[in-house]
Amino acid sequence: VRLPEFYVAPLADLLAGERRLISAGGKSIGVFNTGARIVAVLNLCPHAFAPVCLGKVSGTTLPSRAGEFIWGREGEILRCPWHGWEFDLNSGQCLTDRRRLKQFPVVIRDDAIYVEV
Repeated sequence: VRLPEFYVAPLADLLAGERRLISAGGKSIGVFNTGARIVAVLNLCPHAFAPVCLGKVSGTTLPSRAGEFIWGREGEILRCPWHGWEFDLNSGQCLTDRRRLKQFPVVIRDDAIYVEV
């Protein structure tokens, strides 16, 4: 069974590092271009129900030796604006907890972005 598709934007209009917020199927959804792919997530943090898609997209500190701080994964990490929880946009997984963002399938067709909801 195919889910209904909702139009987001022309593919060329969502540049790497940009996002769009859409209303689809009664839900607020953030659509992000990570530079490697287009992802869509529910605009609801599983921690305290904040509008997570309004948060900053950046990187995070990577595992390293004591006293060493290595920054990486730039453009792949969404940080919740309320409490700073970090989520991997590619998987939806929280970096420090078992909770995850709800993801939606993205369809690219005729140079346009659609989200299945």
